Amino acid sequence: MSSTLPLLVSRDLAQPLAWRHGTPISGAQFLAEAAALAEQLPARGQAVNLCQDRYHFALALAAAALRGHVSLLPPNAMAATLQQLPAGEGAPYAMVDDDEPLAMPRIDLRTRPVATGASSAVPAIDSERIAVCLLTSGSTGAPQPHAKSWRALTVNIGSEAARLAEMTARPSLHGLAIVATVPAQHSYGFESTVMLSLLGGAAFDAGRPFYPADVAQVLASVPRPRALVTTPFHLKTLLLSGVDLPAVDLLLCATAPLTPQLAALAEQKMGGPLIEIYGCTEAGQLASRRTTAGQMWTTLGDVRITQRADESFIAHGGHVFEPTPLADILTLHSAREFGLLGRANDLIHVAGKRSSLAHLNFHLNRIDGVEDGAFWLPDDVPGTVVRPIAFVVAPALTAAQITQALREHLEPAFVPRRVVQVKALPREATGKLTVRALREFALALLADAATQTLHVPRDHPSFAGHFPGQPVLPGVVLLSMVMQALQARLQTPAQIDHAKFLAPVLPGDTLALQISAQGNDGWQFELKRGDTAVARGQLSPLK
Repeated sequence: MSSTLPLLVSRDLAQPLAWRHGTPISGAQFLAEAAALAEQLPARGQAVNLCQDRYHFALALAAAALRGHVSLLPPNAMAATLQQLPAGEGAPYAMVDDDEPLAMPRIDLRTRPVATGASSAVPAIDSERIAVCLLTSGSTGAPQPHAKSWRALTVNIGSEAARLAEMTARPSLHGLAIVATVPAQHSYGFESTVMLSLLGGAAFDAGRPFYPADVAQVLASVPRPRALVTTPFHLKTLLLSGVDLPAVDLLLCATAPLTPQLAALAEQKMGGPLIEIYGCTEAGQLASRRTTAGQMWTTLGDVRITQRADESFIAHGGHVFEPTPLADILTLHSAREFGLLGRANDLIHVAGKRSSLAHLNFHLNRIDGVEDGAFWLPDDVPGTVVRPIAFVVAPALTAAQITQALREHLEPAFVPRRVVQVKALPREATGKLTVRALREFALALLADAATQTLHVPRDHPSFAGHFPGQPVLPGVVLLSMVMQALQARLQTPAQIDHAKFLAPVLPGDTLALQISAQGNDGWQFELKRGDTAVARGQLSPLK
């Protein structure tokens, strides 16, 4: 006979489990609504939880668990993603709260059955049965499944709740109202909002505010004690917005390491301690730290970290029932304490030196005036030294100022020769910037900057004294036009190394300027009039 565990941690069911627009929803009401919804589900099947409203998401999750169905949490609702869902017990059906068409049966929670009364009994869930399958996109784009039993979730969330209560000097998380900027489908948002309420005693707000004014408004709509669950990107945007922010009793952050400066600013402006969570979809939440107290991470509960003979690391113990490899490089101080150096696939080698993109991004984003930024390393070019490029959102700074600030903290090999100013980076809803998204963004941006049309005015003043009667554009003027085009496109000061003029440029000519990177230490350019090359040469970053 299988064991069971409760759907909700022991709590006063008359107290709020959720909030919507400042109105509380009790645990008893939630249980009644979940039970009514469960009766409407098919006898067999897999619930694809696409609900954007966090309360609808939690209801769909609970109803599926009561019915004995696994909840699939895909990274997005794109047709290509949903077509690649893993096979399971019964056909998939979607739990939704919008009107998007789907190629599978839909259960719309906006028209869910109305529950009468409230439930005073907490139902039990088969502890060993797979309750949730988190799906992440792998390198091929096919969703990669990571199954979680109710027992694993209960142990994991219990450890997180105990740690957060300890670090905020509270006996428990009961009564803590959670506002979050991250979606419930993401592992961090799933664990630290919905599950931290169901199995940790807190209460979550149903929304997902994005803009700073909305975040402030939602925080003000729930009572204290309250917490903000967010990401470094969202937090930085919030703190730099100038919006008056309500005080919080806890700030929770994850998905990327946070700079100590930003953590200190967050605690100063919002009042509560900022705690970072370290983990991964495969193993769940593994460790925490208070960033302003130091860079060391401490594992949650009975989780332990071990280094293997090949120098990789595994997590085991606690809710990690099977030893699970980690994709990060750590410095172990003990089985419970470690430092985080970056992801194993994050290491880069430049001119015989080694660093990590996480380290470079850390120093880029700590520069005053940088709103967002990321380093990117182009593909290797045989016979050349490929150097990283920095893509930066910093309207008030020049590329030269950013480069100078980086020189104070980075070895010369990793100081970017090119700093490209952009309006925004292609981040996901969680604020995460994937390797694939950054690569596609960089290639598209640089390709767009590689070709430009230059028009030579018929009345350009240089024609007056340069071969009267047969005017030809002087080479120095032509090179000046090339440099201005390059700097305007790539925001990169450059110098001419050499140039060769192949054909005369005449009044009214329209030229195609093509620029290509040369080992990332410079650029080759070619000017064409139709199919005729008129000039070629090489430029390098201005030292």
